[in-house]
Amino acid sequence: MNPGAVSLPTRWALVSALSAALFGLLALLVTARHGTPWALDRSLHLWSVRHRPPVLLAVARAITATGTGPVPYLCAVTAGLVVGVGVGRGVWGRLAPVAGALGFLLLVQGMRYAVLFAVSRPRPPAGGWATHAHGFAFPSGHTSTSATAAGLLAWALWRTATPAAARAGWCVLACWAVAVGLTRGYLGVHWPSDVLGGWLYALTWLAAATAWAARAYRTDRPAPPGPRSSTVP
Repeated sequence: MNPGAVSLPTRWALVSALSAALFGLLALLVTARHGTPWALDRSLHLWSVRHRPPVLLAVARAITATGTGPVPYLCAVTAGLVVGVGVGRGVWGRLAPVAGALGFLLLVQGMRYAVLFAVSRPRPPAGGWATHAHGFAFPSGHTSTSATAAGLLAWALWRTATPAAARAGWCVLACWAVAVGLTRGYLGVHWPSDVLGGWLYALTWLAAATAWAARAYRTDRPAPPGPRSSTVP
C-alpha cells in the first residue's frame, strides 16, 4: 500500500465536504433570490410543460411515486435485513442494521425539513403541475429521499454481495435515483435547481456515512460471502 495514498474514509469525507459546500452555496443563492428561479430553471420548466405525451407522462408518474411513501422506508428495512442476515450474529446483530438504516433515513428526512422551511422556496406555478405536490420546493424531497434509499441499498450490496453483483446493483440503483429526480422537474412540481439540491443533499449524508462505515469496518470492502480458501499464501 502506498503510504502517501489517500485512504477510503478520507476520500469519502472529502466528497461529503465538497457536496455540503455546494449544497450550502446553492441554498444561499436560492435564499438570496427569495426563491426566484434562474433563466435555466424557467426554460427547462417550460420545456417539460410543452413536451408531455401521455405515455411519458404515465411513466413519469409511476417512477415519481416510488420516491415517497412506504417505498423508501421498505428499501431501508430491506437494506438492514440484508446486512443483518449476511453479517450479523444473534438477534440483535441482525436487527441492529435495520434500526440503523431506518434511523439514518429518518435523520436525513428530519434535517431536510429543517432546510426546507429555512429556505421556504415556492414551487413553480401550479398551472404547470402534472401531479400532486405540497409544501416548499427546496430541496426536492422525492429526489433526496430516493437517493438516500438507493444509497442504503448500495451499502447492503457493498457489505454482502460479490464485486460484480454489487457494481451491477449500484448502476440500477443510481438509475432509479436519477430517474425519480428527473421526473420531479418533468412533472412541473420542482425547479431543476430543487432537484440538483436534493441530489447534493443526499450525497452529503451518504458520503459522510460511507466514510464512517469504511473507517468503522477498517477495510475498503468486506470479503464476499462464500467458502473461504484454505490456501495459506
